[in-house]
Formats: sequence, structure tokens, C-alpha cells
Amino acid sequence: MSLIVLQTTINAPLEVCFDLSRSIELHQISTKKSEEKVIAGKMSGLIGLHETVTWKARHFGLWLQLTSKITEYKAPDFFCR
Repeated sequence: MSLIVLQTTINAPLEVCFDLSRSIELHQISTKKSEEKVIAGKMSGLIGLHETVTWKARHFGLWLQLTSKITEYKAPDFFCR
């Protein structure tokens, strides 16, 4: 089995990176090409523990929906969905 490791160095405090990774608005900006839009759940701001967000996006010419729920959370170390 192959393992690919990608390491990115970011010149910013851990807390800032953690919050940006939970940002609904930043996610929409970063996925502009697939026209992702929030259609239910947490509509803006930072998603947190036990919150959900449902996205609608176009991939491979098809409209798809994905719902994510934050099930574990320990700021600023990790969150799981």
C-alpha cells in the first residue's frame, strides 16, 4: 500500500488556521468552481461541535448534496466530521 504525505507550512498561529478550517464562508470561496452552496444547517460562521452543514455542489456535471456533522472537537487541535 502506498502512502502519500503532504506537509504544508503556514506562517500563522494555530488558532487562526483552526478557525479558518471551520469557516463556512471560506469553504464557499475555495469551492467556487463547483458552485458549492449551503442549503441547510449552519449557514455561516464557524461550524462547531454537534452542528451540521449541508452543501449542494456540481461535480462531474451532476448536482450532489453532502451533509457533514462535527462529532468530535478539541480546539485548536482537531475536529472530526
